[in-house]
Amino acid sequence: MFKKLFGSSEPKEEKILPWQALTDVSQLDSIVKLSATKTQLIFKHSTRCGISSMVMKQFVSAYDVENNVDLYYLDLLSYRDVSNEVGYKFQVMHQSPQLLVIKNGVVVAHASHGGINEVELERYV
Repeated sequence: MFKKLFGSSEPKEEKILPWQALTDVSQLDSIVKLSATKTQLIFKHSTRCGISSMVMKQFVSAYDVENNVDLYYLDLLSYRDVSNEVGYKFQVMHQSPQLLVIKNGVVVAHASHGGINEVELERYV
């Protein structure tokens, strides 16, 4: 009964996603090319923002897409030039946190803040 009320004292196993660091503008051309055969996801994250951290935890917890996507993590504070280029290249206004779904070289879905966890990724795989 107490475990239901207060949680278990046993540590939870942390879920680890197959993130690829997005650290260079040149990677965007590769993402475009790869998107012709495999869905590409870019998660833009602000490491200083509590909301961004909360949304990322929720995203990781809920993520259940099979291996049919490549998942990129962009620390937009450390790689602001890459973040700016993402917005320009894919014609999406910058927000943080933000998720972009890329297929056939274009963004087919994007969301920010709480909307990230409402994107039905299975539709784009």
